[in-house]
Parts: sequence; structure tokens; C-alpha cells
Amino acid sequence: MSDKATILFVDDEERVLRSLKMLFKTKYNVLITTDGNEAVEMVKKDTVHVIVSDQRMPIMPGVEVLRLVKEASPNTMRLLLTGYSDWAAMVGSVNEGEVFRFINKPWDNDDIKNIIDQAVEIAISLLGLPQKIEEKDEGSNQPGLLVIDEDAATFDTVKEIVADKYPLKWGKTLEEAFEILSNEGIAVVISEVKIGGEDITAPLKTLKQMYPSILTLVLTSFQDTKLLIELINQGQIYRFMPKPILKKLVEMSINASMRHYRACQKTPQLLQRHAVEKPKEDTKISGKIMGYLQKIRQRL
Repeated sequence: MSDKATILFVDDEERVLRSLKMLFKTKYNVLITTDGNEAVEMVKKDTVHVIVSDQRMPIMPGVEVLRLVKEASPNTMRLLLTGYSDWAAMVGSVNEGEVFRFINKPWDNDDIKNIIDQAVEIAISLLGLPQKIEEKDEGSNQPGLLVIDEDAATFDTVKEIVADKYPLKWGKTLEEAFEILSNEGIAVVISEVKIGGEDITAPLKTLKQMYPSILTLVLTSFQDTKLLIELINQGQIYRFMPKPILKKLVEMSINASMRHYRACQKTPQLLQRHAVEKPKEDTKISGKIMGYLQKIRQRL
């Protein structure tokens, strides 16, 4: 293997693999395969800094490839390449593969170069870390959880799931939620994407851009692939959960996010995995919300 960083591309179309290899071979050591199983074995055998997998493949879908790679090599940065809107697969890549970015087909050469350069830079910075960080339960010293949703039933269900395990707060409006964030030690946010009929994803993305240590779980009935892509690429949401609420999934997601939060507190370098891309257009956020964001900065 050369001293160059290694990128692995997985796609069942040979022409796609040839194009990607031509695009990156001068800067990186490029591996290619049409077989997801072979991709996983490559990651187990050698250091692979970044894997980019297509979703729709006959042998193994991309979401499964990324899930297995995450198990085998958590510090390998995982990206999903997709040319169609498979909602279940995209949600799976978030929840099971913890995907760093979605890349649409056909891709823009400059965009994909920038994304992969960033992913490689992060992967190299994580090389000295163990592949698996111990995520201990800290007993009574538990970080807080905030529900952002106008629906009382959502809060009541989360309260029932959490019981007394974590301190729990509720923001029925966006301003109420951000006031709580500015005054309380919140580690994990469980949020709807719309409150009062208004889209609140812009403030959620800005929160992640400014404070990557706060993890966001989205709990919503909306199924919009464009929205999900933006929430990952610009907001690095940690989990996506559907309504009606599946209690077991929500419980598992909360526990996983709390463990990951503690791991990031212990090893801050892990927060680099949560780096977000800049929005392609100006994000409009009220002055009051920006004021709360500044208060969060002062508190942290």
C-alpha cells in the first residue's frame, strides 16, 4: 500500500467505478469492487480511510455494507452514493451505518472531491484512536434530554420511555426549546421538523454547526428524502425515527445517543465525525434564537 490515504468505492456498475477511480487515483490509493462482501473484507484487511458505497446493488445493499463496515472499522468514514429516493434505505444508512454524507448521482466532480477530501482529513485525524471507544454509563451523573415538539403525546411517550434515567425537558415552541438549551446541560435533542406548521430544520442545523457535541434525534411523520439529505449533510442528525412512535426504537436511539455523547466527551476528537457542510443558501434564523445560541456558547 502507498502512503496515500485509501478510498474504497463500491458500486455494481463498472463504468461508475472506472469514473470514480479516474477522478481520485492521482491523489489517493483507490480500491474498487462491485461486491459488498468483498468491500467489508477489504476494510477488515487494510486501513481504509473512506468508503463510498452505492445503495442499489444486487449482492448487498449499500446500507448493509456501511453497517458492517461500521462494525469492523468505526473510524472509517462512510458515505452513501445514491441515484434514487429509497426512503427506507436512506433512514437505515443514518440509523445503522451512521453515514457521514449522502452523495447524489449524477455527482458534481468538484462537490464530490471536496466531500471526500474532508472525509479523508477527518479519518486521518482519528487514526491514533482505538477503533472502539468504551462508552460507560456514568450512573447518577447523567446528561439532559430535550424534546422539541408541540404534541404533548410525544413528550409523554418519551417521558415514559426515559422514566428517571435521564433529566428530561420539554420545549413546546422553538423559542422555549432554545431558552432551555441556553440554560440547561442538554446532551441530546429529540425534535420534530415542524412546529406550528413551520419548518424548524434551519435552527436545528445551525445548532449542530455551532455546537457539534449536542446530538439530534429527529422524530417525525414527514418522509421527505431531500429533507433527510440536508439533515445529514448540513445537520449531522444522529438518528431518524418515524411517527407513530415505535417505543423500542426510540429507547434504543436514546440510549445509543447518550453512550455516544459520553464517548465524545471522553474523546473530543470523535466530534470531527459530526462536521457539517455549509448550507448552500443563507439560513434565516430569528434574532431571538441567535441570542439563545450565543447564551449556549457562553454556558459551554
